[in-house]
Amino acid sequence: MKHKRILVTGGAGFIGSNLCERLLNEGNEIICLDNLFTGRKENIRHLLDNSDFEFIRGDIINEVYIECDEIYNLACPASPIHYQADPIKTIKTGVFGALHLLGLAKRCNARILQASTSEVYGDPQIHPQPENYRGSVNPIGIRACYDESKRIAETLFFDYHRAYGVDIKVIRIFNTYGPRMRSDDGRVVSNFITQALKGEKLTVYGDGSQTRSFCYVDDLVDGMIKMMESREGFTGPVNLGNPGEFTMLELAEKVKIITRSKSEIEYMPLPADDPTQRQPVIDLAKKELDWVPKVALEDGLKKTIPYFAEMIKKEKQ
Repeated sequence: MKHKRILVTGGAGFIGSNLCERLLNEGNEIICLDNLFTGRKENIRHLLDNSDFEFIRGDIINEVYIECDEIYNLACPASPIHYQADPIKTIKTGVFGALHLLGLAKRCNARILQASTSEVYGDPQIHPQPENYRGSVNPIGIRACYDESKRIAETLFFDYHRAYGVDIKVIRIFNTYGPRMRSDDGRVVSNFITQALKGEKLTVYGDGSQTRSFCYVDDLVDGMIKMMESREGFTGPVNLGNPGEFTMLELAEKVKIITRSKSEIEYMPLPADDPTQRQPVIDLAKKELDWVPKVALEDGLKKTIPYFAEMIKKEKQ
């Protein structure tokens, strides 16, 4: 197999760093571009001595000039706390970033993969969500900076494909968890694990009956690489996520059991536009990519919790 020069934007983030490591281990040359807004150098420190790995601190809001064969665009804060902290910056990253990377792909004749999101479905009226569902998004809500910029990015990808023949791949990522998540990202898995390990109350928003589907990061990375290597002309979008569906209370209970925590549950008001249910239909990924997630939630949590325990231990030192 030909080894490739691959650009991963957002490569120092949770998913990006796991992807960089995997691609590097497969013998590729990796350029990791990240502005470290939510990514962390700690996530890629163990890769820096590898001569086939290069880290560039940069921002896709600006033009990118790098020679490469493939581009994975993961650059964008993905948790509500972080993308709502600077909504204008989030929109610029989603829209200007897509434009700049599509321009780069066009110049280099590179294949480009857009990491889109299940958030394009908004608070869905159809359950579970297939790729042909067009979504129910509030365009003026507090989550719109992320939801709508990802929707516009998909539009740009398909217009560049139709107008210029750019070789595109689009995936829609559902809730993903695993080592290298930030403890302060405000997402439910990291919240529950951190709170349970510290003996704090587990924060449940609403009545805890809202559902999510949780995909372990190794499974997602498998799906991303399979999508990048899929047949020419197959653009997606493709849902990548674990169709196993759990309520927030079920997740809280699993985390408590595995951490042996005696933490109680604290109920808080539901945030605005928070989806009540989220579950992917993955028939297309099965058919086109021969991909199904393999790691069950309980097994994935057992792999993730020690990472958080170590992180908390370091914070105390």
